[in-house]
Amino acid sequence: MQNVIPAFRITNYSSSKEFYVKGLGFKVDWEHRFEPDFPVFAQLTRDEMTLYLTEHSGDCQFGGLIHLFVPNVDDWYSEFMGNPLIDPIEPPDEQIEGLRMMNITDPDGNQLRICTRI
Repeated sequence: MQNVIPAFRITNYSSSKEFYVKGLGFKVDWEHRFEPDFPVFAQLTRDEMTLYLTEHSGDCQFGGLIHLFVPNVDDWYSEFMGNPLIDPIEPPDEQIEGLRMMNITDPDGNQLRICTRI
């Protein structure tokens, strides 16, 4: 069970949702707005990893970094290859001792470091 849920600040929920759902394979668990045209706060999940996306300016700043630990980062890389929503993408490497990882940046400059412990 995940005990901490990171939040990323976003500017455009429509483009972020496309990136996370069609690009990275997350699913939207729920979306909340106080009124129909108000900023969104949403929860997305993939493989029991949950994150929040928020358009609310007071929640957090742009440019966050999270680490997602997965069983095989190379499988994720293969899945994302050729997906124009996840471009550019570089192959996983082992720049940090004990981790094989790749970095992906969302449309708002938030970074996802997808890692496998080695």
